[in-house]
Amino acid sequence: MTTPSADNNHAPRTHYTATEMLAELVAFDTVSRHSNLALIEFIERYLTAHGVESWRVANDDGSKSNLLARIGPAVEGGVVLSGHTDVVPVDGQPWSTDPFTLTAHDGKLYARGSCDMKGFIACALAAVPQWTATELSKPIWLAFSYDEEIGCLGAPRMIERLVADFPRPAVVIVGEPTLMHPVTQQKGITSLKTVVHGVESHSSQVDQGISAIHVAARLVTRIEEIMAEMVSEGETNTDFNVAHSSLHVGRIQGGTAINIMARECSFEWEIRHLPEQGFDAVFARFDTFSQSLERELKARDARFAIETTPLTHTVPGLAGSDNRDAIALCRRLLGERETQAVAYATEAGQFQNAGLEAIICGPGSITQAHQPDEFISEEQLAQGEAFMQRLGEYLQA
Repeated sequence: MTTPSADNNHAPRTHYTATEMLAELVAFDTVSRHSNLALIEFIERYLTAHGVESWRVANDDGSKSNLLARIGPAVEGGVVLSGHTDVVPVDGQPWSTDPFTLTAHDGKLYARGSCDMKGFIACALAAVPQWTATELSKPIWLAFSYDEEIGCLGAPRMIERLVADFPRPAVVIVGEPTLMHPVTQQKGITSLKTVVHGVESHSSQVDQGISAIHVAARLVTRIEEIMAEMVSEGETNTDFNVAHSSLHVGRIQGGTAINIMARECSFEWEIRHLPEQGFDAVFARFDTFSQSLERELKARDARFAIETTPLTHTVPGLAGSDNRDAIALCRRLLGERETQAVAYATEAGQFQNAGLEAIICGPGSITQAHQPDEFISEEQLAQGEAFMQRLGEYLQA
């Protein structure tokens, strides 16, 4: 059993193993609906003890913050280690242990966020004493964000600050759990909500109303058809295990009673687009059909309407291009490992959109992310530690 400190406000020690640091980090309940400031303050105190300067980049009301820190000289060409501090909820999940106490058992370290992605952050922070004791030729940047789990909301303003106010880094490594294999491509994602405003009537008088449910069914069917069209048109990328942009309806609700034509029906859905295709091109296929259907039914009754709005900002994909230096760095530190493409969203595409080379690589398996009894193996954490040590050695002056 590895236990966290009883008081999160205690002064950090100056040296930790990655496992000891992970125990500290998971003890902070940084579920996205909560503030992450206590964790940020802990990291700041730890960095200050090693003479490392850091900068907060807060949200609008100051309740959460990103953290930027630089180890080494203020010159161009550094390496950014990027990780998110928030975690997903544990509500309703059948945990066998306290999710906010790191528990070691049979070579695995259990806790919420142990894998996604405080394990990577722990490896980076545990390496700080080594890095600060070394004269680095290029800086190592720490870029820790908030609200990644609810739409990658915090990173954009941190990235904006990084590229506007500091010497430009050469490579960004986003430490999502990849079993320490470099990921060079990632799909983007947008979550949406469509509301169909129908016209109520008695169900025996179907020619007098417009059922919002029936129209929603046509829209949902169209969403599924779009995927088949893209495959037949060759809009695919076989590097991904789902080789096309995917569209999925996750929630639908509507109607009042079985004998009333539904006045309203809404559904929530997502587009996970190939990085080379983009959101706009995929959404346009749905939008063209939706607008045509709305015009047709509005001609029957002006009260009819279809409204589609985004629930989140589009998280851009990570394209497998313009990342030669990032791939070369990972291969230098890890050896020749096969690159991969993933369908889940990360902050890597946001860094790439800002003109920075980005790659995804971190300890742990994505299959453990968001699960009850989430864990990272001790072997994977050790690989993460070794990666950080080799990074410091590579950047020595």
